[in-house]
Amino acid sequence: MTNEKKLALITGASRGIGRATAEIFAENGYDLILTCRDSMEELENLADSLRGSCAISCLPVQADMGKESDVARLFSDITHLDVLVNNAGMAYFGLLSRMTAREWHEVFAVNLDSCFYTCRAAIPLMLERHAGRIINVSSVWGAQGASMEVAYSASKGGMNAFTKALAKELAPSGIRVNAVACGAIDTDMNACFTEEEKAALAEEIPAGRFGLPSEAADLIFSLCVRSSYLTGQVIRLDGGWI
Repeated sequence: MTNEKKLALITGASRGIGRATAEIFAENGYDLILTCRDSMEELENLADSLRGSCAISCLPVQADMGKESDVARLFSDITHLDVLVNNAGMAYFGLLSRMTAREWHEVFAVNLDSCFYTCRAAIPLMLERHAGRIINVSSVWGAQGASMEVAYSASKGGMNAFTKALAKELAPSGIRVNAVACGAIDTDMNACFTEEEKAALAEEIPAGRFGLPSEAADLIFSLCVRSSYLTGQVIRLDGGWI
């Protein structure tokens, strides 16, 4: 990766919000490092497309962001970083009483431990320039809680508190930390719902529809390049739902 252009690291970038976020940063001239855990073919195709259409450097990396060793390997060759988008995440639908300890810990590893690992590695790189932007992709359930999604809700609630606390810690150093708490966004994470269930859910949303990944990406990018006084905020993007 070159040192001339700004560099953004986007985790969980092979599809959905992560993919849309990679596209908008590439369109605005950022070099990129993109990660995924399982969908490497999709990620490599995205990287090839962005290199060709936007004339940027784009490095796809297969890594489980919930594993400290994978994150350490990812950062081993990164010498500077302007933007970190913690988008990697996983859901779990089911009764808490039927959830195993392994499943609980996996949700927390991917959704929350990953933020600790990436931020811990990114902060020294940003401190060198006395500048940086960290965006954590959260959920409205982190504030409200959702039945059948206790682990997911708890992990996103932890992410929200993590965001607010880290923002206070880093504000004197010129590093801003914010979170985008998404509502119902039309991504693969909601593929478990039938079309009838999706339609019923859309009726509960004042905007009358699911959000688009591109709309989440627009907000993420805006938080990175505008509003220099804004930090420590968890901004809901939910069409007025919650």
